[in-house]
Amino acid sequence: MASSSSSGLTFKLHPLVIVNISDHYTRVKSQMNPPVASTSCSNTNGSGNGGDSAAVVAPAPPPRVYGCVIGVQRGRTVEIFNSFELLYDPSTDSLDRAFLLKKQELYKKVFPNFYVLGWYSTGSDAEEADMHIHKALMDINESPVYVLLNPAINHAQKDLPVTIYESELHVIDGIPQLIFVNSSYTIETVEAERISVDHVAHLKPSDGGSAATQLAAHLTSIHSAIKMLNSRIRVLHHYLVAMQKGICVPLFLWQLQNRLIS
Repeated sequence: MASSSSSGLTFKLHPLVIVNISDHYTRVKSQMNPPVASTSCSNTNGSGNGGDSAAVVAPAPPPRVYGCVIGVQRGRTVEIFNSFELLYDPSTDSLDRAFLLKKQELYKKVFPNFYVLGWYSTGSDAEEADMHIHKALMDINESPVYVLLNPAINHAQKDLPVTIYESELHVIDGIPQLIFVNSSYTIETVEAERISVDHVAHLKPSDGGSAATQLAAHLTSIHSAIKMLNSRIRVLHHYLVAMQKGICVPLFLWQLQNRLIS
């Protein structure tokens, strides 16, 4: 695998994509329930008594999840805005094509300016089998990108555990082959994303309280704010009705001003 890409493309990755992939992986991993088997082993030392021993079950390997990334390409700049999950077809070692086309059609209705830019998966590094999936998407995008999220926690790592790969044709041992190459990227955010990320960060319990308690307090404050907004809107409505009837007097304006300030 080459160290870096030579395409000259500039990649911008939005936080929503990272959140989507992380959520997809977390849900799949939490649903995994490896079976715990027990076997009855007979004692062969001549005593004739049978002994029950629990078989040691090896931990299940971390799951891999798959999906498509969508966004726009303007000139040499590729901006990845969103993603959607896909099903993996083990019989063909590729993504479920019918499901992919259906999801693409649905997303096209909601985001008409977004196109399928490539796909995503999870793992520590790109594997040889990933190239098979990559090539299968080239009829949708002739130069798809591959976003790989490493779910393993490394406290010493400072950078995001996300790698973006492109594919390039290299001649290896006299044979032209497609290989994955690293591409640099930057995190791009819009105001709505910054507000959402900040909101999620503040919902995390930091004072030892439970998440449910903090969420209840948050919803209570929202309810109070909506209730106050509703009362102010009613005052404005009464004021406009009074103006239409021509009975608006300075006393009413004074009352309106005091109610809005209070």
